[in-house]
Amino acid sequence: MSAAPDMGELLEVLAPFRAELRDLLPAGAAVVDAHTHLGLDEDGRSLSPEELLTQLDQAVDGARACVFPLHDPERHPAYRLPNDRVLAWADASGGRLVPFCRLDPGDGPVAEGERCLALGARGIKLHPRAQAFQFGAGVADPIFALAESARVPMLIHAGGGLPAQFGEGLVDVMERHPEVPVILAHLGVVDQGRFALAAPSLPNLFFDSSWFNGFEHLALFDRVSPARIVFGSDPPYGRPLNGLYLVLRAAARAGLDERTVRGVVGGTIERILAGERGFAGPGTAAAPPPLVTDLRAMRLHGYCMMAFAAAFSGNPDRARGLVELAAQVCRDPDPGELAATFAMAAPAIEFALRALAAPPGPEMTTLAIGALFFPMARAAT
Repeated sequence: MSAAPDMGELLEVLAPFRAELRDLLPAGAAVVDAHTHLGLDEDGRSLSPEELLTQLDQAVDGARACVFPLHDPERHPAYRLPNDRVLAWADASGGRLVPFCRLDPGDGPVAEGERCLALGARGIKLHPRAQAFQFGAGVADPIFALAESARVPMLIHAGGGLPAQFGEGLVDVMERHPEVPVILAHLGVVDQGRFALAAPSLPNLFFDSSWFNGFEHLALFDRVSPARIVFGSDPPYGRPLNGLYLVLRAAARAGLDERTVRGVVGGTIERILAGERGFAGPGTAAAPPPLVTDLRAMRLHGYCMMAFAAAFSGNPDRARGLVELAAQVCRDPDPGELAATFAMAAPAIEFALRALAAPPGPEMTTLAIGALFFPMARAAT
């Protein structure tokens, strides 16, 4: 029986994708991950500053990140202890980690925000799903007012697990505080259409790219100015290497020039942190070329996506069957223009099969979905 796979082997398998990332990244571009967590979460996930810095270096040597606490079991009162940890870790990072404070609108947010900002926090993180709040009835207006007076950005969870009316309430509060830079996490997928339509009247609305579906990236690049999109990867749930590869692939597919790509991967978030406002333009997209894709690529993306979801939700047997179908797609005797994609994807897919065949556990799941991410991303873009 072969040895169980490990992260070192995965990075070797991903060598062609990492080489492509280096080719897509403009030389000397500053890379700043706008969406990363540190500490411990109630769900058992955790990430130390040393682990995050290692992950950043796996993407690009010396990459930086904005950091904030997870949904920490020790968050009461007011996220004080997790915020203090993040502030200390950022202070010890030599400038590579930029601290945001995490606030709970129902637990003394303004006092905690003022305390953290005085100690060096550079932004505010809100998570309406984890903290179980909505933006109606002015519940978040005092926090927006604080961000406005302190001239700091706010990063807000806008992914899954939110009610249908979430987008409407958030747009309302952003319209009341248009000077606050708001970064909607996860491409704003919970209500991307509403947010995209609101962008022209919100000069400081941005989106981070921390999402796994490449078609969502392409959809957003098609609807808003790329000056509104910033790289994010969501560790420990995502990884900087994965997220950077996908957003660079999507940017290339959208036809962005080198200057614009530099903004997406780090330049835009640096301008936001520096206090610049209203520079994102009217909010319209730069007319990317029509999306034309080979249906064989869609087959590969579909099987990888379903396997990714099955593995993430704890169903390795279901995931393994779907990965086997993805492997078969890559064996197409007439690959046409997808020959290079299938050749790159096949070793990663075989690695995922080995990880899913090993004794189940969080480490093997992480390796499997990490391997699947890259064929999935390339097929979508």
